[in-house]
Amino acid sequence: MSMSGKPGLAERIYRALKNEIFTFQLMPGDRFSESEVAGRMAASRTPVRQALYWLEHEGYVEVASRSGWQVKPFDFAWFEALYDLRIVLEREAVRRLCGMPPGTCAEHLAPLIAFWVDAPPLEDGLAVSPYDEQFHTALVAATGNGEMTRVHVDLTEKIRIIRHLDFTRDDRVAATYQEHGRVLRAILTQQTEEAQRILTDHILQSKAVVRKITLHRLQQSRLSPVSSQI
Repeated sequence: MSMSGKPGLAERIYRALKNEIFTFQLMPGDRFSESEVAGRMAASRTPVRQALYWLEHEGYVEVASRSGWQVKPFDFAWFEALYDLRIVLEREAVRRLCGMPPGTCAEHLAPLIAFWVDAPPLEDGLAVSPYDEQFHTALVAATGNGEMTRVHVDLTEKIRIIRHLDFTRDDRVAATYQEHGRVLRAILTQQTEEAQRILTDHILQSKAVVRKITLHRLQQSRLSPVSSQI
């Protein structure tokens, strides 16, 4: 759903709640009411309801009871299906890039080479996270297929809630730089199968790490004596 259609206050509430879900301040399964959110956000229930409907449309919350809401419980099978789709799209993007004339391919990948290979690595893992998203989306966008890119952007948004956890570990940040560099070099030398293999392993390792961290955080929240209410 386009952000351009969201009025100012409703948009602010939407972004605030979405951030709380992404940072696990609101945990999967947490229940809350529109009145509670309105009180926290110093707003009426109308913009709160609008924000919640947008979050419901995107799959982050669901109606729990009359005027009651719930952060959707984690569905790992759904997230894994999205990761599988991501692998399919990105492997196909790599195949198409390797099939381009070398000069054209190098032109498409130049900004990625500049950041992931030539520039000094960023030290803040959370600062690296959006650049990681841009790397993978740029590979798909470079194919010139708008529908592939649209689908990839949509699934990237859906997995962001857990994907950013990969960058809370220093070893994963370093590995991301190394693996992105290897993917780019393999594409530039038109080693299709090698580039696909490195990319697939990279995504699967990330998926395994974020699943482990997510399970750990969910377990911590269950053991915490702090109330789950907003």
